[in-house]
Amino acid sequence: MTINEIQDEVIEEFADFDDWMDRYQLLIDMGSSQPPLDEKYKKEQNLIDGCQSRVWLQADLEDGLVHFQAESDALIVKGIVALLLRVLNDHTPQEILDADLYFIERIGLREHLSPTRSNGLLAMLKQMKMYALAFKTFGE
Repeated sequence: MTINEIQDEVIEEFADFDDWMDRYQLLIDMGSSQPPLDEKYKKEQNLIDGCQSRVWLQADLEDGLVHFQAESDALIVKGIVALLLRVLNDHTPQEILDADLYFIERIGLREHLSPTRSNGLLAMLKQMKMYALAFKTFGE
Protein backbone atom coordinates (compact mmCIF):
# COMPACT_ATOMS: atom_id res chain seq x y z
CA MET A 1 0.00 0.00 0.00
CA THR A 2 1.17 3.53 -0.69
CA ILE A 3 1.45 6.12 2.05
CA ASN A 4 -1.57 7.96 0.60
CA GLU A 5 -3.67 4.78 0.51
CA ILE A 6 -2.87 4.17 4.18
CA GLN A 7 -3.70 7.80 5.02
CA ASP A 8 -7.06 7.46 3.24
CA GLU A 9 -7.77 4.31 5.25
CA VAL A 10 -6.99 6.16 8.51
CA ILE A 11 -9.25 9.06 7.49
CA GLU A 12 -12.11 6.60 6.83
CA GLU A 13 -11.65 4.94 10.23
CA PHE A 14 -11.74 8.27 12.06
CA ALA A 15 -14.75 9.42 10.00
CA ASP A 16 -16.80 6.71 11.72
CA PHE A 17 -16.62 8.76 14.94
CA ASP A 18 -18.12 12.23 15.34
CA ASP A 19 -17.22 12.65 18.98
CA TRP A 20 -13.61 13.42 19.84
CA MET A 21 -13.78 11.30 22.99
CA ASP A 22 -14.44 8.31 20.70
CA ARG A 23 -11.55 9.35 18.46
CA TYR A 24 -9.25 9.58 21.48
CA GLN A 25 -10.38 6.08 22.45
CA LEU A 26 -9.53 4.88 18.93
CA LEU A 27 -6.05 6.40 19.33
CA ILE A 28 -5.60 4.75 22.73
CA ASP A 29 -6.70 1.40 21.28
CA MET A 30 -4.20 1.79 18.43
CA GLY A 31 -1.45 2.49 20.92
CA SER A 32 -2.45 -0.47 23.09
CA SER A 33 -2.27 -2.84 20.13
CA GLN A 34 1.27 -1.66 19.32
CA PRO A 35 3.92 -4.26 20.24
CA PRO A 36 6.17 -3.08 23.09
CA LEU A 37 9.55 -1.70 22.13
CA ASP A 38 12.47 -3.96 22.99
CA GLU A 39 14.19 -2.69 26.14
CA LYS A 40 17.53 -2.43 24.29
CA TYR A 41 16.05 0.45 22.24
CA LYS A 42 14.80 2.38 25.27
CA LYS A 43 17.94 4.43 25.56
CA GLU A 44 18.65 8.13 25.75
CA GLN A 45 19.69 8.50 22.09
CA ASN A 46 16.30 7.13 20.94
CA LEU A 47 14.26 9.61 22.99
CA ILE A 48 12.60 12.29 20.89
CA ASP A 49 13.34 15.87 21.92
CA GLY A 50 10.31 18.12 22.05
CA CYS A 51 7.87 15.59 23.47
CA GLN A 52 6.44 16.22 26.90
CA SER A 53 6.07 12.49 27.54
CA ARG A 54 8.84 10.05 26.80
CA VAL A 55 8.84 8.69 23.25
CA TRP A 56 11.47 6.29 21.97
CA LEU A 57 11.92 5.83 18.23
CA GLN A 58 14.13 3.19 16.63
CA ALA A 59 14.66 3.09 12.86
CA ASP A 60 16.41 0.51 10.75
CA LEU A 61 16.89 0.19 7.00
CA GLU A 62 15.86 -3.29 5.90
CA ASP A 63 15.86 -4.25 2.21
CA GLY A 64 15.67 -0.59 1.19
CA LEU A 65 12.69 0.15 3.47
CA VAL A 66 12.71 2.12 6.71
CA HIS A 67 11.37 0.02 9.56
CA PHE A 68 10.29 2.04 12.59
CA GLN A 69 9.61 0.82 16.11
CA ALA A 70 8.44 3.15 18.84
CA GLU A 71 6.83 3.42 22.22
CA SER A 72 5.63 6.09 24.61
CA ASP A 73 4.81 6.13 28.30
CA ALA A 74 1.60 8.15 27.69
CA LEU A 75 -1.58 6.52 26.33
CA ILE A 76 -2.67 9.10 23.76
CA VAL A 77 0.89 9.77 22.64
CA LYS A 78 1.41 6.02 22.21
CA GLY A 79 -1.65 6.09 19.93
CA ILE A 80 -0.24 8.99 17.91
CA VAL A 81 3.03 7.07 17.56
CA ALA A 82 1.12 3.97 16.42
CA LEU A 83 -0.71 6.07 13.83
CA LEU A 84 2.54 7.55 12.46
CA LEU A 85 4.14 4.10 12.32
CA ARG A 86 1.14 2.73 10.47
CA VAL A 87 1.41 5.43 7.81
CA LEU A 88 5.19 5.67 7.40
CA ASN A 89 6.54 2.25 8.36
CA ASP A 90 8.18 0.02 5.76
CA HIS A 91 8.43 2.57 2.96
CA THR A 92 11.52 3.78 1.14
CA PRO A 93 13.40 6.77 2.52
CA GLN A 94 12.35 8.79 -0.55
CA GLU A 95 8.65 7.94 -0.11
CA ILE A 96 8.84 9.09 3.52
CA LEU A 97 10.63 12.31 2.58
CA ASP A 98 8.10 13.04 -0.20
CA ALA A 99 5.03 12.21 1.92
CA ASP A 100 2.43 14.92 2.37
CA LEU A 101 0.83 13.80 5.63
CA TYR A 102 -2.61 15.27 5.01
CA PHE A 103 -4.36 12.77 7.30
CA ILE A 104 -3.30 14.76 10.39
CA GLU A 105 -5.43 17.75 9.31
CA ARG A 106 -8.25 15.70 7.78
CA ILE A 107 -8.96 13.72 10.96
CA GLY A 108 -8.71 16.92 13.01
CA LEU A 109 -5.83 15.60 15.08
CA ARG A 110 -3.74 18.74 15.22
CA GLU A 111 -6.62 20.97 16.29
CA HIS A 112 -7.66 18.54 19.06
CA LEU A 113 -4.23 18.15 20.62
CA SER A 114 -2.87 20.32 23.38
CA PRO A 115 -0.02 22.61 22.26
CA THR A 116 2.55 20.36 23.96
CA ARG A 117 1.17 17.21 22.28
CA SER A 118 1.02 19.03 18.95
CA ASN A 119 4.69 19.99 19.36
CA GLY A 120 5.43 16.37 20.21
CA LEU A 121 3.66 15.19 17.06
CA LEU A 122 5.79 17.55 14.97
CA ALA A 123 8.94 16.39 16.78
CA MET A 124 8.08 12.73 16.03
CA LEU A 125 7.46 13.50 12.35
CA LYS A 126 10.68 15.50 12.12
CA GLN A 127 12.68 12.64 13.66
CA MET A 128 11.13 10.08 11.31
CA LYS A 129 11.97 12.25 8.30
CA MET A 130 15.51 12.80 9.65
CA TYR A 131 16.00 9.01 9.81
CA ALA A 132 14.68 8.71 6.24
CA LEU A 133 17.08 11.45 5.09
CA ALA A 134 20.03 9.79 6.85
CA PHE A 135 19.20 6.41 5.28
CA LYS A 136 18.75 8.01 1.86
CA THR A 137 22.06 9.83 2.16
CA PHE A 138 24.21 7.18 3.85
CA GLY A 139 22.28 3.92 3.87
CA GLU A 140 21.61 3.04 0.27
